Amino acid sequence: MLPFAPGARAVIRDEEWLIRRVDPAADGGWLLTCDGISDLVRGRSALFLTRLEDAIEILDPAKTELVPDVSSAYNATLLYLESLRRRSVANDERIHLGHRGVMNLVPYQLDPALQALRQPRSRILIADAVGLGKTLEAGVLSTELIQRGRGKRILVVTQKAMLTQFQKEWWSRFSIPLVRLDSVGLARVRNRIPANHNPFNYFDRSIISIDTLKSNLEYRNYLENAWWDIIVIDECHNVAARAGETGLSRRARLAKLLATRSDTLILLSATPHDGSARSFASLMSLLDPTAISDLDNYTPDDFRSKGLVIRRFKKDIRDQVSADFQERKTTCLRHPASASEEAAYHALLDVAFTQGGQRKAGRQQELQRIGLQKTLFSSPAAALESTRKRMALLQGKTSPTADENNEVRGLQVLADALLALTQDASASSFSKYQRLLLQLRLPDFGWKVNDASDRLVIFSERIETLRWLQEQLATDLKLKSGQIEVLHGQMADTEQQELVERFCRLDDPLRVLLCSDVASEGLNLHYFCHRLVHFELPWSLMVFQQRNGRVDRYGQQRQPHIVYLFTETVNEKIKGDLRILEILQQKDEQANFNLGDPSAFLNVYDPDKETEKVTGFMADGLSPEQVDATLDQAATAENDNDGDWLMQLFGGGADATQADGANSVPAQQSGNPLHDIDEPASLFSSDFHYAKTALTQLNQRETLCQWVAHNEEQIIAITAPPDLQERLRQLPREVQANNDHYSLCADTKRMAETIEAARQARAEDDTWPQLHYLWPQHPVMDWLGDRLLTHFGRHRAPILQSHKLQPGEQAFILMSLVPNRKGQPLLVEWQVASRVADGAGQGAFVLEPFEAFVFRAGLKAGGLPNRGHSPELVDAIPSMQGALPEAVNAMHVHMLQKQTAFASQLAQRLEGTLTELQRLQGRQIEQLTLDLERQLETVKRGRFEQRSQQINRVFDDYRQWVQDTLTTEPQPWIQVLAGVCHPAPMSSSTAGD
Repeated sequence: MLPFAPGARAVIRDEEWLIRRVDPAADGGWLLTCDGISDLVRGRSALFLTRLEDAIEILDPAKTELVPDVSSAYNATLLYLESLRRRSVANDERIHLGHRGVMNLVPYQLDPALQALRQPRSRILIADAVGLGKTLEAGVLSTELIQRGRGKRILVVTQKAMLTQFQKEWWSRFSIPLVRLDSVGLARVRNRIPANHNPFNYFDRSIISIDTLKSNLEYRNYLENAWWDIIVIDECHNVAARAGETGLSRRARLAKLLATRSDTLILLSATPHDGSARSFASLMSLLDPTAISDLDNYTPDDFRSKGLVIRRFKKDIRDQVSADFQERKTTCLRHPASASEEAAYHALLDVAFTQGGQRKAGRQQELQRIGLQKTLFSSPAAALESTRKRMALLQGKTSPTADENNEVRGLQVLADALLALTQDASASSFSKYQRLLLQLRLPDFGWKVNDASDRLVIFSERIETLRWLQEQLATDLKLKSGQIEVLHGQMADTEQQELVERFCRLDDPLRVLLCSDVASEGLNLHYFCHRLVHFELPWSLMVFQQRNGRVDRYGQQRQPHIVYLFTETVNEKIKGDLRILEILQQKDEQANFNLGDPSAFLNVYDPDKETEKVTGFMADGLSPEQVDATLDQAATAENDNDGDWLMQLFGGGADATQADGANSVPAQQSGNPLHDIDEPASLFSSDFHYAKTALTQLNQRETLCQWVAHNEEQIIAITAPPDLQERLRQLPREVQANNDHYSLCADTKRMAETIEAARQARAEDDTWPQLHYLWPQHPVMDWLGDRLLTHFGRHRAPILQSHKLQPGEQAFILMSLVPNRKGQPLLVEWQVASRVADGAGQGAFVLEPFEAFVFRAGLKAGGLPNRGHSPELVDAIPSMQGALPEAVNAMHVHMLQKQTAFASQLAQRLEGTLTELQRLQGRQIEQLTLDLERQLETVKRGRFEQRSQQINRVFDDYRQWVQDTLTTEPQPWIQVLAGVCHPAPMSSSTAGD
């Protein structure tokens, strides 16, 4: 029998331990992660290296001692069985728990988890469009991996403004605790650990910003010496390689390092590439470095079969989310330019821009003009600052040329025109602002400053514009202190998080949030806000999408209302450029309802490059009609370049698959994902019933803790005892109770209401829900399970009686698992071996599924009366004890057959995978030869040797990983869980058997 397996009980150093995890050790033995069971080590966890231990006794299931269960209604046995059931999840391809998170489940949200679970190792890019809930989808997948013993250590890397939001979402909806390592959190950790200790090993689950990691070289050494089960990189387009860059950025190098520090890697981005093959290939290489041989020349077929990508747009899932996605309302406000603005436009066009001291008419001058024009389209304040900076640069020269002096004179005329606009205290000549002010005051618009549940977001690219708006709106709307704030990228991480939290708290006075585009990625601003204003139009379709996604997203309860401001001028040149921006807005609307991805129109897939391309349209003098035709042509072009095939991949439908032998994995799921949910039947009516019964039973043996149950609300309030307090120190500080008193609720509707109500709290820490979710993944439930598993003592199993069995029937509830070489349970079987006496004595044991036996024997909480130490039970124990080895042997024979068939299937899959790896390795070596073909022989030889060694090392590591994952151990491990017999006295013909 297999010596070590998760779930086995072992005697180590004369104490009994429950083996929770088995990992290969560097010394050739095994590293056992164990929880103490016997009294001296109960509540403690320990790591044991098998090569260093003198003796590790794995308890023989056939010698399990059967002991009577005297608890009321056999609650101790049922709790024991239920606790084991909740932990016995095979590494299969089904959804077992993630669907029960606190969310309004929509089928499409399960697709990423199902796709990732079909892979040998779960590595996936979730590239759903803005607002579809990528954070929740990652939470579902992580929950499933945690249940399979593959999610003990988790690291999430995200943008600094997103730290708290991501942290709250995963805790309140999935009970996944992430300790926030922002600037304050890191300092706190460093103060609690010795100077030479790795801060990433202090907490099992943490979240940190990519900027914090990249800015401190000290962390690289810590990262290289830490390992996680799951790493999540949010907004992963920020760590992709960029087209045209010869080397990797610091962020990209960091991501490459992180990709090697975990089996599971989850990448999240609504904009997963910049239009270049190399950029997207860099993300694929993070997930699977064996997938793509030529980073500049490949097709979707190179990686689609591996299931590495999933992407949907709102149009793809609209039929599933009618109740959770409101169709947006768009308002375009037009306003004629004032005389002062027309004068500023005229002055801008008259500026004779110079390059290198000379005026050179043509495209370069146009680009300079458009750069300054962009600030003017934002606000006079932004344009004035840029104008003054340009003037200061030219005037600061030692010997300016005549052309430069001429430019300064033109800039001064422009500055005077802008100054006239900015010095007007009422801003009466700033027509765009006046139109916005009118809109905000209109009764039909419906926005009221005093309504705390109806807030407003205004976006502008320029910080100078935002600051001007803050001052002017505060005056014109008579806003009080704290009612209008600015969020921008120059703020510290803690400042950004605090401001976002304030905007999501109902009691906070904040009513208007002025945002730069740092807030356009990922942030949830929709809780009390459904109105969003673009103070100036973005020059990027991706920015349109990102901005609007702050309020037009999954979970928005009101109809999103997007407002655009358009200036109408008599100046033909300015009019044409403004019209081009208006066309961008129309294309974004078209994509929202039909196409899905607005970036397909410009086909460069990067906000900065989109802005550059739009600027080029203007500089080249394209008419609005020409720009419109160019964008439409790009969106409907044949699939003959990188951008087109990427769009085909992402928008190609939900049933696109590519067969690839034994390694085939669908790129997108088809059918109904709800059919892939496998939620085992419980012995208790609910999680609340289970927890309440468990606390009752545990406190009968000893005064374990103070607790109370509120049946109607399905709430359990508990004061954590010392061993539970120790566990809860791994939780974020914000959810740890100062008095160790915790309230858990099993009602998801009430939990959703609690999450919303938490935004109304007055204290910062109280913005976290004070009510925790009562479900299997919560740490308190995990602690209860550990306590219940030790109820019957070392190497013992309960015996109980059911009058629903046949007279003389003997039954044994058995669990068996087959792990892989990594100690992960691949196959988990619950069977019941039973036999009934016949005329010749006892027959052979026959196996039946656990669920069928439970129904037949009435094993349900409160379903069986317990008569305690009855004479019939006392008489039955010796006979049951004698029959136990036969039952175990029947299970062993059954599992050997299952293991043989299962191993054969895995062997075929492994063979296909290894064959494919050999082919891919050959392609990469072949591509390397082509890349070095034109180099000198001496240089070629050295570089070929170095790079080929890297390729071979990557493939060798992957082969070893696949072999360890897809190779089962030769023998199953079996555990005797309980014995069941009929309460009738044993007949004389069977009593002696």
